[in-house]
Amino acid sequence: MLKLQDINTFYGNIQALKGVSITIEKGEIVTLIGANGAGKSTTLMTLSGVVPPRSGEILFRDEPIQNLAPEKIVKMGICQVPEGRRIFPQMTVLENLEMGAFLRNDKDIIRQDIDMVMDYFPILAQRRNQLGGTLSGGEQQMLAISRGLMSRPEVLLLDEPSLGLAPIIIQQIFEIIRKINKEQLMTIFLVEQNAMQALKLADRGYVMETGRITLEDDADKLLDNEEVKKAYLGI
Repeated sequence: MLKLQDINTFYGNIQALKGVSITIEKGEIVTLIGANGAGKSTTLMTLSGVVPPRSGEILFRDEPIQNLAPEKIVKMGICQVPEGRRIFPQMTVLENLEMGAFLRNDKDIIRQDIDMVMDYFPILAQRRNQLGGTLSGGEQQMLAISRGLMSRPEVLLLDEPSLGLAPIIIQQIFEIIRKINKEQLMTIFLVEQNAMQALKLADRGYVMETGRITLEDDADKLLDNEEVKKAYLGI
């Protein structure tokens, strides 16, 4: 469904991604793990069109998208939930969800989808008229994921959904991500520093170091890989 081929991305003269190639099949959860600063978030920003690659090709359903504007990529069916949540703090929960559907005009189905995401995250239904900025960190992450779902993506890009959250909240969010993948048949590309949780959730995984992919395998095999255990799992 989604393929990066020999992607090279720069910030000015600094090369952040170096020949990155990743393949994501329909319905999979694929995770990208690595240390802070390895280039994981840049990979998602490149996929989303925010930081276009200098060279290489990105194919979505066999169609090149590397030169498209971010809003066109969203409209095609790829949506990113950014690191740090970045909800609209002065808007209510409901207004944040409506912003997620900004490119849609099927109002009746938008209402159904609001009900759907509130079923996944019932606390949002209780907070629907509360300003986003007054929510807890975990609630804001739930809102950010829900806002992403409101664009009806075929591929959901998740950037560090566990960042700064308590372990019990992380567990809840990862369980919901799994549920969304199974029930919506949604393809998910997950960037995470919490390698253990990410690999337990994913079907396959890639390891990134200093802008390069250094390992790829089934997630369970990466969990058993001695190099991965030592570098990322604290084992």
